[in-house]
Amino acid sequence: MWKERKVCTISFFLPKQDHWQIWNNGCIIRHYTASWGDDTIKNHNYSLLSLDMDGTLLDSAKRIPCATTAAIQQLMEQGVEVVVGTGRGLAELADYRDSLRGMHYGLLVSGGLIYDFYKEQPLTMHTLSVEQCQRLLETATEEQAMVHILTVRASVAREQDILHMEDFAMSVYQDMYERVCDRQEDLMLYVQEHADEILKINLYHRSDESRQRSRESLAGLGLNLVMAESTALEASPQGITKASGLQELCKMLQIPLAATVAVGDAPNDLEILQLAGLSAAMGNAADSVKEICDIVVSDNDHNGVLEVINRYFRQQIGSDQQE
Repeated sequence: MWKERKVCTISFFLPKQDHWQIWNNGCIIRHYTASWGDDTIKNHNYSLLSLDMDGTLLDSAKRIPCATTAAIQQLMEQGVEVVVGTGRGLAELADYRDSLRGMHYGLLVSGGLIYDFYKEQPLTMHTLSVEQCQRLLETATEEQAMVHILTVRASVAREQDILHMEDFAMSVYQDMYERVCDRQEDLMLYVQEHADEILKINLYHRSDESRQRSRESLAGLGLNLVMAESTALEASPQGITKASGLQELCKMLQIPLAATVAVGDAPNDLEILQLAGLSAAMGNAADSVKEICDIVVSDNDHNGVLEVINRYFRQQIGSDQQE
């Protein structure tokens, strides 16, 4: 499904690194020690680019601009690891196979899955317990919320919810859900039959007030709860975020975290943006995201991702690439 490419090794990124992070009142303090020195980062010699999808790589019509696709392909041909760091699962990437062709790894399901596109197999996965899943379903019933279950390969929802996604302010995704979702009416039975497979459950609510009630009800269950879109509450295993996925992948690839760039727009991107060597907020990003990022670029309808590539990967793609 995914075309392989030759990956070049950049010799000055040595495998030895020492890094630590302390979370304190929502802030992250970072320290890195690496033998290649500070000039590496000052000269924009980044070796991994993580891109959120919805609101970042994708425009408002859920398309990847052609110019951005071309720039990403150039980066990968030069040996830069470009990954999607997304809340989407594997099934929801089907529409973008051609645009993402050549990409080796994906940080999928909000860090719950690191997937090897070449070998078509997961490298790491983190699952919810059956008890946690059951409590999430009970909360959804109480709030009349739509349930969306993600496993390694499946995207699961009820038919009646898919047909009425406008009730949950999620109609922009309805076309995709109609094409990729596995319809299951008895979600409690599905959870029981797929124990140890469920990576994340999204609850789509009818109002923000309903979402807040769900968040309060689910507190203390060992879940990482993140608000997304206007009504969504994403539930992952505790400690699992896009940032934890980036840490795992960088350890596998022996890439210093300081040599990474992350681009995002939403609260579920906060941790990875705080962790990466360089963080870029889209122009359409929430204010809470813009405040913690190193730079703010154009919005997702005006090639903000291409702007990041042209500014910070110019050495890799050549100085003649136009913004």
